[in-house]
Amino acid sequence: MTDLVRNPRVASLAAFLLGLVSACAFQPLGLWPLMPLAFTGLTLLLRQRQTLRGALLTGWLFGLGQFVLGLNWIATAFTFQAAMPHWYGWLAVVLLSFYLAVYPAIGIGVAWRFGRRSPTALVLGLAGCWALAEYLRATMFTGFAWNPVGVTLIDTYLHRFAPLIGTYGLSALVVAAGGALWLLVRGERRPAIIVLALPTLFAFWPQPSALPPTDIRPIRVVQPNIGQEEKWREGLDEEAFQRLAKLSAGRPSPSLLLWPEVAVPVAYQAAPTDPRQLPITLPPAVRASTLLRPGDLLVTGAFALTVDNQGRVTGSTNSVMPIDAQGRILGRYDKAHLVPYGEYLPMRPLLSALGLSALAPGVGDTVPGPGPRTLNLAGWGKMGLQICYEIIFSGQVIDRAHRPDFLFNPSNDAWFGAWGPVQHLAQARLRAAEEGIPIIRSTPTGVSAVIDADGRILQSLPWKTAGVIDAPLPAPKPPTFFSRHGNIIPLVLAFLLLAIAVGMDARARYRADI
Repeated sequence: MTDLVRNPRVASLAAFLLGLVSACAFQPLGLWPLMPLAFTGLTLLLRQRQTLRGALLTGWLFGLGQFVLGLNWIATAFTFQAAMPHWYGWLAVVLLSFYLAVYPAIGIGVAWRFGRRSPTALVLGLAGCWALAEYLRATMFTGFAWNPVGVTLIDTYLHRFAPLIGTYGLSALVVAAGGALWLLVRGERRPAIIVLALPTLFAFWPQPSALPPTDIRPIRVVQPNIGQEEKWREGLDEEAFQRLAKLSAGRPSPSLLLWPEVAVPVAYQAAPTDPRQLPITLPPAVRASTLLRPGDLLVTGAFALTVDNQGRVTGSTNSVMPIDAQGRILGRYDKAHLVPYGEYLPMRPLLSALGLSALAPGVGDTVPGPGPRTLNLAGWGKMGLQICYEIIFSGQVIDRAHRPDFLFNPSNDAWFGAWGPVQHLAQARLRAAEEGIPIIRSTPTGVSAVIDADGRILQSLPWKTAGVIDAPLPAPKPPTFFSRHGNIIPLVLAFLLLAIAVGMDARARYRADI
């Protein structure tokens, strides 16, 4: 086997196939043991690489396989954009994967450079560098944090470590476990046992319990099952409102009513002269308030139009607005972390000339908001907000100076195929566990869910199903270790692992020289 993987062509094919195997650990397949096993094979391949170039290529091909399969849902999004050929979708998946694979390639290259002389150093260095590479992927050039390998632990006991070491710390544990299995295969039991025993240190860290609720108030999460193929068709605004109204009826009172991202596709706050305002006879907030009784609140995804100094419409915001029974808008959150090529088109003059356009219909590009914000909802406490894609960014989802009691994550996963919605849900669950805050998700087609402060799904609605969830609002936990310190914790852990690897490698080199 060792001789076989020394063949560069065989090693390259094996790296790509291992990347494909690792992607099967993500939802919807959820075969989580395949992730550490894939890293077992990757560590074997790296040990046989003789040059830095070979190590970089191995890492890039592994990442390419993982991203091409894991992100296949992106291709589905292009089937809803009539302005572009559908085959652009698969081209986009491949090109995006070419770029994203650079991050694991760099991480793996650094791990090989400082760990090639010692098997244990290689394992520890790979764990630390993979975590650092994921962090860089999530933060550079607006970031794309989708599917960190740590999310595969969400349904295992090890996800309990998320409140301590965060997502990227979990990723380091997965990679270290795969490397430890390789050490066992090599017969190096002592270092393998030490590496595998590391998580037991975290097991003794006290886990705070959820705070007792002071006043249990009911919530209703609405999922109208409006597909992306009909989302923006003419006349859908009235039909969408009627579907939402029907599903909102008959709830306990007072209730907190939660609608999805851009639930009714009309501007809730618009330019006075906007000709599209409105096919509904009443202003949208007033119309929505007719569904409310005294004490009720509606929190809905919506959009608002932006105007220039001359009153001309220049763009729009992707927003969430709480509305009371008097039709008053009690605040507003504008999505801050926008999806490139989805909600805005980078380098618009150049790319639009090539026939490209943003995937989300609208007036111009979506205008970003200032970032995480907490809104005070009388009767339901403090609500944090993250719209759709924003929830995937570990350490960036709450206003730490004004810690919320729960997070509302309205989303529109209707254009993400069968794989995207369940992957999105898994990442939302990991945010809940990290921060110790329950998360409520409302989506047009699923998966809508009530998630407790441990990341467990209390109730959910299946994909492509209309329905509601009636539930009490889950209680938060006290601030977790990760919530207090953020990604400084996994970054310190990653650099510590890399430093140990560098020291072990230097020691092995010194011994080889004497």
